[in-house]
Amino acid sequence: MSGRPEVLFPLFADIKVLDGIGPKMAQALAHAGIETPRDLLYTLPYSVTDRRVRETVQGADLPGIVTVAVTIGRHWPPRSKGGAYRVEVDDAKIRFQLVYFRGNAEYQQKLLPTGQRRIVSGRVELFDGVPQMVHPDHVLREDEGDQLPAFEPVYPLTGSVTQKVMARAMADALTRVPMLDEWIDPVQKDAEDWPGWAEALAAVHAPSGTEALSPVAPARARLAYDELMAHQLTLGLARAERRKRRGIVTRGDGRLRNKVLNSLPYRPTGAQVRVIEEITDDMGQPERMNRLLQGDVGSGKTLVAFMALLTAVEAGGQGVMMAPTEILARQHMEGLQPLAESAGVVLELLTGRDKGAERTAKLVALKRGDIKILVGTHAVFQADVAFDDLRLAIVDEQHRFGVRQRLELGKKGAGADVLVMTATPIPRSLSLAQYGDMDVSVLDEKPPGRKPVKTALVSTERTSEVIEHLRTAVAEGRQAYWVCPLVEESEVSDLIAAEARFEKLRSALGEGVVGLVHGQMPPAEKDAAMAAFVAGKTAVLVATTVIEVGVNVPNASIMVIERAEIFGLAQLHQLRGRVGRGEAESTCLLMYQPPLSESGMKRLTTLRETEDGFRIAEVDLEMRGAGDLIGTAQSGLPRFRVADLERQAALMAVAQSDARLLLSEDPKLSSPRGKAARILLWLMRQDEAIRLIGVG
Repeated sequence: MSGRPEVLFPLFADIKVLDGIGPKMAQALAHAGIETPRDLLYTLPYSVTDRRVRETVQGADLPGIVTVAVTIGRHWPPRSKGGAYRVEVDDAKIRFQLVYFRGNAEYQQKLLPTGQRRIVSGRVELFDGVPQMVHPDHVLREDEGDQLPAFEPVYPLTGSVTQKVMARAMADALTRVPMLDEWIDPVQKDAEDWPGWAEALAAVHAPSGTEALSPVAPARARLAYDELMAHQLTLGLARAERRKRRGIVTRGDGRLRNKVLNSLPYRPTGAQVRVIEEITDDMGQPERMNRLLQGDVGSGKTLVAFMALLTAVEAGGQGVMMAPTEILARQHMEGLQPLAESAGVVLELLTGRDKGAERTAKLVALKRGDIKILVGTHAVFQADVAFDDLRLAIVDEQHRFGVRQRLELGKKGAGADVLVMTATPIPRSLSLAQYGDMDVSVLDEKPPGRKPVKTALVSTERTSEVIEHLRTAVAEGRQAYWVCPLVEESEVSDLIAAEARFEKLRSALGEGVVGLVHGQMPPAEKDAAMAAFVAGKTAVLVATTVIEVGVNVPNASIMVIERAEIFGLAQLHQLRGRVGRGEAESTCLLMYQPPLSESGMKRLTTLRETEDGFRIAEVDLEMRGAGDLIGTAQSGLPRFRVADLERQAALMAVAQSDARLLLSEDPKLSSPRGKAARILLWLMRQDEAIRLIGVG
């Protein structure tokens, strides 16, 4: 594969080639991730300064930036050392002053010769009723007036870099923009009335007013689309590459699945039936399945997953189900065990705790094919774990599970189908960005018998009432979770908060009634505390968010979340989903510390008003932004410089269908438009995609 196309060399040169950028500036810019002219060009202004020339300072909105033509009057050097140097000037209507601190008489006289006309632009404030412009930003001769843009772009700054430095370097960078062939479909470009790429870059750096900063302004929308298109092309190429690798055709005869369905006390929901069909269809294809199963809390993902695993077993193969933690792996095991018994299928658990002879025996049984379905943690990845014929790998809670682990799992079974499950509803725009290479199935119905959870907001000032309410509930044989706040980043302080709450509840409710789990505990203690709660030995479980995902205790019908206002919406929704799983009426108390901020209030009331995880995720996205929603550090979400996933969700969908269409018509990207698209991939640093098409 040859390197970057020559036409892009000027954009990928060292940033120091630009006007005014020395080693020190280059270092400051590097901190903001700007290392080449290309990076600078993709650093867009976030606001504008209105530099339009006015007739007079009089009546201007002060304090504020004013640009005005003046006649220069007297100079008043400072009376004492370190005082201000003042210059009187007259505009068309009034006299005011230009003020310089540390002014130098010789320099000032040259810049502002008495009796001459100049255009001055800068911040004007009233001082004792007299307007003053302190240190004008610009002083120009009247014949140079056209050098000053009517609207000056304002850039995000870093370190010692000033707006002047940015403007100078940007002007130089714009002279290096090459003419490139168009990669956008002409019909799409005309319909949106988008400029060409080079025009769009020039336009975003010369905004014609505040409306030019909007994500929907044509030049910005075009550049955002380019980014999204490059990202979707990368995902599309990865998808095509994966499809080339043969999968295994896995078709079951339904004998085991029917046994399970007949043993169920309820009928699967329409959504479950639909999704099971999508998955089994996929498994029956010669390409490898790569599907994301999104199901809100309590939408019945376990049954769907088990049906897929049984399809693998019916076809003579094996299946594995992976969970991110030991607690969850055990839960899956408990959830699947009764189903496996009704089907008469051997199910086994493998975690990091399996040691010695017991572990060896499991591995032998797995290799022989005696164990049909394995449930496990990442212990499944260890080198000595080998399957007889792995057909399906199910990965639970994707966001704790990187793409790398997905690949490693693939190595255990050369053509194994992969199903990723997540209980975190992800708005469509984000799922396209994060999982664009996967096919998506959504469980959007609740199985019958799941009762709605009553959600209430309670001030922390009423903690003692809440504890009284718990005392009554415990006396009636009910169980409750009490989730402690994540106080600070440090786990130590979380621990202190959890232990303090545990002591308080224990002294209020009595010895042996309250259990505690937090992240710092040794796994064995954590499991013991969970087991005691599951078995009903303890009535109240004090916990940090370790119980967020997947824990299933049907008798628990009360969820108290302390300082709920500092949790994210998705997290609160996940926590609330831990109750409402049994017969009893369930409640979730969101305890907040007054006064609540507007956004805190909006989060908590959204939660009170709806149990629809997708609606909650949309609100969360509007409020917090994409990076926060999935935790940028491990989200696997691409970092876009121009595109705004919240406001340009629709654009992402268009980019995805365009990218897929282009790749279906021109899989090797060898047509004129395909070649232009390759340049786009280089421009957007999509090295991965470039590797996949092995461009010559």
